[in-house]
Amino acid sequence: MSNQKPALTGWRLTLNRIIFFSDTPAGKLFDVLLLVVILISVLTVMLETVVSFQQQYSDTLLFLEWLFTFLFTVEYITRIISSERPLRYLISPLGIIDFLAAVPPLLLLFVGISPLLMMVRIFRMLRIFTILKLARYMGEAHLLVAALRASRYRITVFVITVISIVTVMGTLMYVIEGPQYGFTSIPKSIYWAVITLTTVGYGDIVPHTVIGQAMSSMIMLLGYAMIAIPTGIITMQVSHDMATKNRLSCPRCGEHSRDAGDRYCRVCGYKFLEEPDDVSR
Repeated sequence: MSNQKPALTGWRLTLNRIIFFSDTPAGKLFDVLLLVVILISVLTVMLETVVSFQQQYSDTLLFLEWLFTFLFTVEYITRIISSERPLRYLISPLGIIDFLAAVPPLLLLFVGISPLLMMVRIFRMLRIFTILKLARYMGEAHLLVAALRASRYRITVFVITVISIVTVMGTLMYVIEGPQYGFTSIPKSIYWAVITLTTVGYGDIVPHTVIGQAMSSMIMLLGYAMIAIPTGIITMQVSHDMATKNRLSCPRCGEHSRDAGDRYCRVCGYKFLEEPDDVSR
């Protein structure tokens, strides 16, 4: 006897196609309307924090908030009913976010939880990927993650170098400027070195001596040069990975399962003119 759960039928199947898929006009319309409701609900929460707006339109904002709570609750229950595996949906990241989108207003009624928790609804905008079919670009995202992972040692060395520089510079500025000019401690001087190296420059602490100003100029110029280093490291790794990916793909079908040493494509049987380079070197 098979233990496989029977597929959805009837109205549950129709709801499943509309709510969980965007390959039909009804599904696309549902997702678009859902995104509009999410955006308006987030805007409502933002406006509630504006004192003048809250005082003038408090009743309207309260009505909209409970309207959105009702809509999100109905949508959440409908997703459970029309899901092929309700438990898997309940414990999935999007399922948990859907749950949090409906529960906070109810908790407000009983325990007075902060209304800012309702801002979690903005994360539901991730559903826009199902409308724009952005899943086809996930391979490029994996390529970027792989490049970051491959560059982690070089980036670690770069970060350690930056920490060493700001520590030395901060210590020197503490000795040169001193507490009389705002450099009251080495940690605060390191804070100044960080915002100077990153060219942020809040202006809350500034050097007054000639030597201090000269060091400030040096660290600012150094900051412009160092900002480009991690970008260059990651860009170089991404370019290398993309070149490797293209080199190990079949020119006929584009399949990327070609390994070093393969003479024929595993999918279409195309005979490669030359063996790909060994990327493990």
